[in-house]
Amino acid sequence: MQEALIPKHGGYRNLKSFRVAQLVYDVTVLFCDRFVDRRSRTHDQMVQAARSGVQNIAEGSQASGTSRKMELKLTNVARASLEELRLDYEDFLRQRGLPELEPGHPALVRFRERRCATLDEVRCWVKEEMDRQKAMDGHGLSRTGTDKNHDTPPVPGSVPVRVRPCQSIKSIPTLSPETLAANAALSLLNLACHLLDRQLSAQAETFLQEGGFTERLHRLRSKRRP
Repeated sequence: MQEALIPKHGGYRNLKSFRVAQLVYDVTVLFCDRFVDRRSRTHDQMVQAARSGVQNIAEGSQASGTSRKMELKLTNVARASLEELRLDYEDFLRQRGLPELEPGHPALVRFRERRCATLDEVRCWVKEEMDRQKAMDGHGLSRTGTDKNHDTPPVPGSVPVRVRPCQSIKSIPTLSPETLAANAALSLLNLACHLLDRQLSAQAETFLQEGGFTERLHRLRSKRRP
């Protein structure tokens, strides 16, 4: 089969990196509107970084038909934009004294298991986690994970004794909506950045093996010479 001067290109909507980056963008727009001052520079920077991730993946995919070099460059811009956004979310949590959850945290495990594909699904997860916390409080558990009443029943003729909560039970802090949303965004960003790292490696290898448009043009013209 003869090599095409302009190979098949585009198809970015089928890339998982594009779909995850697009979800990150949707989550970030809502997150910033709710939890970041709309007049602040941070609001605009976070939204633009999220948008840049999506747009550059798409533009790089489309440009690959005539320039593998441009595809690599734009994919790397997308990766850099999402890294910038990841730092913004980390800063948001750190500056407000909110926790960045470990990957094994039960809430994040449940989030990853849901494999959210839309903004509504992410919002549903946040709501369910908030409801879960309320249910824990409603079943007689304090936010330290112990019974609310630590007093032993009084015995006639004795002095009531106050029992200390079990020190082996770890505190269970309440996670606010913004904490959950930021950690969900970070989880999605970790996935998007991982996918883009793999995408960049594959694109670089293809470029090294096949060259770009100029090399392809040279090969095709050489074959047509008498």
